[in-house]
Amino acid sequence: MSTGPLTVHRLADTGLLVELDDLDAVLALDAAVRTAQENEDARFAAVVDVLPAARTLMLTVPAGTPLGPLEAAVRGLDVDPDALDGAEAPTIEIPVVYDGPDLADVARHTGLSEAEVVAAHTGTPWRAAFGGFAPGFFYLTDGDPRLDVPRRDEPRTAVPSGAVALAGTSSAVYPRPSPGGWQLVGRTETSMWDGTRTPPALLSPGALVRFVDVGAGS
Repeated sequence: MSTGPLTVHRLADTGLLVELDDLDAVLALDAAVRTAQENEDARFAAVVDVLPAARTLMLTVPAGTPLGPLEAAVRGLDVDPDALDGAEAPTIEIPVVYDGPDLADVARHTGLSEAEVVAAHTGTPWRAAFGGFAPGFFYLTDGDPRLDVPRRDEPRTAVPSGAVALAGTSSAVYPRPSPGGWQLVGRTETSMWDGTRTPPALLSPGALVRFVDVGAGS
């Protein structure tokens, strides 16, 4: 099966940028490429990095690698857009204390009570879609559709490491202190990025995340 229409751009001689219709198509193609690599498909032997985004997938190769055969391999992949629904993705539980400073605002935006916001956030597994501005930061999608909230009117100059946040229909955990405009609903002690861990990132594209309410905490 196909992911639908795709456009392939060559990044000089260092890789390909594949444009697709939507995030589901990106994740399906990403899974197909990674499976081909795991199966030691020689067509993808030169690929050193695969980077998904909202509507694109970037494949990086050493400079000078012929890109024609790689493009043909990408176009020739057997990709099932529905494969992710039945795929055995790893599920990672992240314990959260839901005492974020924006929890009340999220409740107001959604028309839910604060307890219902927490129940919605923990009640549906989220899917790690693609990385963001910092190592370990992942956009999480496919959560409860009621949790659709705008970013803050005034971004914070400092968001603490471990802050659990919402923006639009996505959720995320800040892996390190940084500025940010997402709505903060809780906090976790879980390390999203650890340079001493293999791999250092807790999440990878396609992984499932289940948030767990651990009460008041400290």
